Amino acid sequence: MPQLDTSTWLTMILSMFLTLFIIFQLKISKHNFYHNPELTSAKMLKQNTPWETKWTKIYLPLLLPL
Repeated sequence: MPQLDTSTWLTMILSMFLTLFIIFQLKISKHNFYHNPELTSAKMLKQNTPWETKWTKIYLPLLLPL
């Protein structure tokens, strides 16, 4: 049986890693990142809804007189 020639494996593996590194660097360099991120305020602005200004009474069926 012939022996498996592994003399070129190191070259192939190193070239594969180099190629993958270059590809990932090119992909990452195309992304746009924010240069100066600004803090957003955590406070929620109060919004007036129509039902907050009106007084409503809720009648439950169990509370109605017989």
